[in-house]
Amino acid sequence: MAGTGGNAAGKTSFPIENPGTHHKNTSANTLIEHALARQEGKTTGLGALTVETGAHTGRAARDKYIVRDATTEDTVWWDNNQPMSPEHFETLLADFQAHAEGRELYVQELFAGADTTHRLPARIYLEFAWHALFIQYLLRRPDASELSGFSPEFTVVNLPSFRADPERHGTRSDTVIACDFTRKLVLIGGTSYAGETKKSVFGYLNFLLPEKGIMPMHCSANESMNGGGSAVFFGLSGTGKTTLSADPRRTLLGDDEHGWSDKGIYNFEGGCYAKTINLSREAEPEIYDASIREGALLENVVLNADGTPDFDDGTLTENARSAYPLEFIPNASDTGISEHPSNIVMLTADAYGVLPPIARLTPSQAMYHFLSGYTAKVAGTEKGLDGVQATFSTCFGAPFMPRHPSVYGNLLRELIAEHNVDCWLVNTGWTGGEYGTGHRMPIKATRALLNAALNGSLADVEMRRDPVFGFQVPVAVEGVDSTILNPRDTWSDQAAYDQQAKALVDMFIENFEKFETHVDADVRDAAPTMRNAAE
Repeated sequence: MAGTGGNAAGKTSFPIENPGTHHKNTSANTLIEHALARQEGKTTGLGALTVETGAHTGRAARDKYIVRDATTEDTVWWDNNQPMSPEHFETLLADFQAHAEGRELYVQELFAGADTTHRLPARIYLEFAWHALFIQYLLRRPDASELSGFSPEFTVVNLPSFRADPERHGTRSDTVIACDFTRKLVLIGGTSYAGETKKSVFGYLNFLLPEKGIMPMHCSANESMNGGGSAVFFGLSGTGKTTLSADPRRTLLGDDEHGWSDKGIYNFEGGCYAKTINLSREAEPEIYDASIREGALLENVVLNADGTPDFDDGTLTENARSAYPLEFIPNASDTGISEHPSNIVMLTADAYGVLPPIARLTPSQAMYHFLSGYTAKVAGTEKGLDGVQATFSTCFGAPFMPRHPSVYGNLLRELIAEHNVDCWLVNTGWTGGEYGTGHRMPIKATRALLNAALNGSLADVEMRRDPVFGFQVPVAVEGVDSTILNPRDTWSDQAAYDQQAKALVDMFIENFEKFETHVDADVRDAAPTMRNAAE
């Protein structure tokens, strides 16, 4: 199909004077055929399409920019976002248009948002067939009637072969993700990592929705099959956000991005983008089966000699991924919409072995931990990382937050109070000592504690007040070894625990200093303290 068609008014925010062949809204099967014919990837022995992304195997956060203009000057959190001048973006756009002329491109018209009242129509231009397959899986696909007269409100252009010129475009390198919220346009060049496209859409929603009173959330979500409401899971990479929400006893809404409106929660996406390192059928059967079947898209996954995926091999990257549509999960929601959540779960992988496996949070504590966004990375999860490194990513997604964290924190706090939501902090990290001494929290124990929280049975158990963090921790839970519920008791050297706890408290306090003038006193008072801890 020649040309791109434009929107209902005959216009497009990315006009190309001499377009080449543009494949518009091509089906998944055809995109796979194109990807293979263009040698963009190959099929595994089980029929999944596997691709490699080259130098970029994750997001290029340092190469992302937001145009600083009248729209964004007073609304964007510039301490967290790099500015680009309108003049540099204008030059970049012209160069992107010139680069796109005569090229074979793939155009996908999709929605971000299951709620038809609030969804965002987006047009995506892509250089690779497999990128088109990825975004078709990850966003929500219109039906035939919705495609007729489709009018995009947001545009993403992803041309990996384009190389930015730092002197000409004001960039740091030849990789660029440039977001113009006035034009509602994102330009991506110099990287083949597919996640940049979907995160660009999410970033714009994070800018757009708070003004409408909608909370955009970097979270997974599921709901009870028998009533009892939905649950939201916040968490950074490696904390179990995808794994724990894919529960065969509950209906999956989505694994990464949701909105919370006055009607309830809804999935922004139509698919999943799961990490596959050490993926196994025993631990994560739904994700494993979805990742190996025909039609799945594997990114930077190493293959065995027989063509089957080796999910334990991190040679290419520890951030190997699988993308697939939600319908590949047997218990996925047909609508992507649910009622207001009954529970919010904040996940952390505490590699210092200080935090308990589960704790109940007050609304003030929930806002404190939401703004903190704590987890800890360990050696092997990132190149060049040695030992343990604390990570604080506010709102559990700082790279995607254009506005100040207090905007999202206050909105979440109001929604929690309005809908009387129970909040939990769940540690999927280490127990019995820090990384290298202790061991990973047993997944069976985590699931048992989560089930008890979500089905309401934790409301009836005895709780103790943690002397360091002040939250409530169960004393005993049926089916769970009570020893792990008090992390200090799991350490053979309790003085060493106290020392490690103090170090973590200091990290929390130092990190939260930048938020203290933006929150109420009760949130500041939710900070951890060693005043009442055992000496």
